[in-house]
Amino acid sequence: MVKIMYASITKKIVMSLVGLFLTSFLVVHMSINLLILFDDTRQLFNEAAHFMATNPFIQTFQWILFIGFIVHIILGLVLQIQNWMARPVGYDRKGSSEMSFFSKYMIHTGAIVFIFLLLHFANFFVKAKFGHLEEITYDSGTFEDLGILVVQLFQDGGYVAFYVIAILLLGFHLEHGFQSAFQSLGLNHNKYTPVIKVVGTLFSIAITLGYIAIPLVIYFS
Repeated sequence: MVKIMYASITKKIVMSLVGLFLTSFLVVHMSINLLILFDDTRQLFNEAAHFMATNPFIQTFQWILFIGFIVHIILGLVLQIQNWMARPVGYDRKGSSEMSFFSKYMIHTGAIVFIFLLLHFANFFVKAKFGHLEEITYDSGTFEDLGILVVQLFQDGGYVAFYVIAILLLGFHLEHGFQSAFQSLGLNHNKYTPVIKVVGTLFSIAITLGYIAIPLVIYFS
């Protein structure tokens, strides 16, 4: 029993560290994507995308991110299954706290976000990596026009709606996950927990609004 408990704690710690690491990807990815809103020629975005696609360090780092996603997903599933197996049938605690409410649906939001990531991966990464993109020339050189792919996809109302819903669920996932990660790492204190919760909420709101702004501005412009 003790070994099982420590194994579960270890999984939570690893999952928390990986989750916090993945937030760096969300920030960088959002920052680059937002560039497309500040330049009608898409130059800033295309140049940034070219840098990301050709820089050896970034190319290596993307595989680390990919492994991180896989580890995060697997550990999330394992921990959820363990929780289901340990919980009595029909268990329901009335008057549950906000934390338990978010915990209850973490696996559901995570699953939907994962499906979204697969579609997003197919629509952008695969096409950019293995498809044939048009080229566009600026004063700084000639680049593949990944920006036009983004614009065209976000002119599809159905995809925009799906994207917005998925990002809202991602924000929901982040809001709880951020605080839960620090709690799993042992940073659970009356003095620090409220601050961590506020930071997590602000971070999830910023990420959600930043990502949602991109398809909405493109679609309605």
